[in-house]
Amino acid sequence: MVWEKEKIVGSCIIGGATFAVGASFLHLFLKGELPLGLGLGARLGSFRKRRPVRVYMDGCFDMMHYGHCNALRQARALGDQLVVGVVSDEEIIANKGPPVTPLHERMVMVKAVKWVDEVISDAPYAITEDFMKRLFDEYQIDYIIHGDDPCVLPDGTDAYALAKKAGRYKQIKRTEGVSSTDIVGRMLLCVRERSNSQSHSSLQRQFSHGHNSPKFDDGGSSAGTRVSHFLPTSRRIVQFSNGKGPGPDARIIYIDGAFDLFHAGHVEILRRARELGDFLLVGIHNDQTVSARSGARHPIMNLHERSLSVLACRYVDEVIIGAPSEVSKDTITTFDISLVVHGTVAESDDFQKEEGNPYAVPISMGIFQILESPLDITTSTIIKRIVANHEAYQKRNLKKEASEKKYYEQKSFVTGD
Repeated sequence: MVWEKEKIVGSCIIGGATFAVGASFLHLFLKGELPLGLGLGARLGSFRKRRPVRVYMDGCFDMMHYGHCNALRQARALGDQLVVGVVSDEEIIANKGPPVTPLHERMVMVKAVKWVDEVISDAPYAITEDFMKRLFDEYQIDYIIHGDDPCVLPDGTDAYALAKKAGRYKQIKRTEGVSSTDIVGRMLLCVRERSNSQSHSSLQRQFSHGHNSPKFDDGGSSAGTRVSHFLPTSRRIVQFSNGKGPGPDARIIYIDGAFDLFHAGHVEILRRARELGDFLLVGIHNDQTVSARSGARHPIMNLHERSLSVLACRYVDEVIIGAPSEVSKDTITTFDISLVVHGTVAESDDFQKEEGNPYAVPISMGIFQILESPLDITTSTIIKRIVANHEAYQKRNLKKEASEKKYYEQKSFVTGD
């Protein structure tokens, strides 16, 4: 009997101690202070909501193209939230030369990329200790991301040296086949048919100096003058696509065009169009259509390049690659289009013609609407900026040429894309 009483008392003491220990651990768990060394913290921690991994990527994003967008897509895949720093005009001028697109336009472009969660304006060109501390403390950044191509400061040092030293740096694969340097060269080729200036001819050769670039034909034939290293794959298009169609009762808005040198004007009219419905379908004209309307040196970006740039925009749900220049009844029926829209600012005024209007069918059906364009920017606007300041851009590209050459000489395979 005595032994049984001692057993009961002992059980009560052990039970009480177990309860006390359990309560203490529960208290620590709820406070988030459970010691991980016991091996229990990791297991119990999985029941709590994990803090999102925040990654940071910066850049100039001048004349933003699908290569920039693909870099942001890859960076976003390394975390849960992507914070993007857009370098100020002053920092670009000091380190690279004058930007083609000013900060406010570059901000519009970056904010519109569907993989971007947050944007920091006036970011420094180099990651300093003070700015890195701000990223870690204020923005809760876990990793700083950059491509496998070198980013060298004017003094020859690595712009990301501090991030690497801190062990908070991750690398992504550079998108092949496009660079701002090549795009500038293509723009200058477009004005070549309007000017026989020797200075323009010289600039075209320098700006379009890419790796393994063919020699230019100064005779004026199109062969050998358009330089594009882009190698389109179906996988890349899938990576950029939303993969979702419209709902059964969705109001589908349609807008079409060349969308060449995808710029802030394009972004803003797409935003306006998307606000009018539930699903925005964008028709992208093929190269032949654009060339017939704008000239032999157009488009600057080919059909697949333009398609990727438009697909990366958060306001776009789907694109028609190589859409017909005229909006037919069959197109409207096939895609169940509710409204066809067009901006007031455009390279062509075909939408205002009484005869030969490509929007004659939707106009007759009462489903055509002209939208006031928020920004007065066209592809020609961007080209004129380059031509007007060509000497400064020549110096800028000469500085870039050496680092580009070194990158391709030392290039090795990088996993992931």
